[in-house]
Amino acid sequence: MDRTRLKAFQLLGPWYVLAVASRAKDFMAEKDMKSVEGVVVTLTPDNKLRVRSSRRGPDGCHQSTVELLKYNSRWVFENPSLGILDYRVLGTNFKDYAVIFTQLEFGDEVFNTVELYSRTEMASHEAMQLFTKWSQGLGFLPQQQAQLQKDWLLVHTRSSR
Repeated sequence: MDRTRLKAFQLLGPWYVLAVASRAKDFMAEKDMKSVEGVVVTLTPDNKLRVRSSRRGPDGCHQSTVELLKYNSRWVFENPSLGILDYRVLGTNFKDYAVIFTQLEFGDEVFNTVELYSRTEMASHEAMQLFTKWSQGLGFLPQQQAQLQKDWLLVHTRSSR
């Protein structure tokens, strides 16, 4: 991917998060219970990237919205006050999928995640290959990676709003 060509508006719209690699301390124990997330990315009038996500957890549906500020580049965002130190697109074909890297800080835990965003309910072979390549290249072990379980009722309900 030529990162100089990526513009924030290319990430806008609804997505499914179909796979995740994470170094969060509880991820390996919980990864088999994680379901597909619905994500909608928009741009606020003051050029902040707004990311709304919906996922099902053990105690029901959870929605969250974060606003990210542009860093020194067109394709890197952050919001340190919310614990988001780095949010960037690692790879994309600009229309079907994107591989997103996030560095997070919660309390005394700092960790990275890589997520596969897809415009469709099933990831293409090309998208899964790129996700795997980036995850392995960044040192994620196989047990730190997961394809998420489908929970389409939640994803469709939340993504379409």
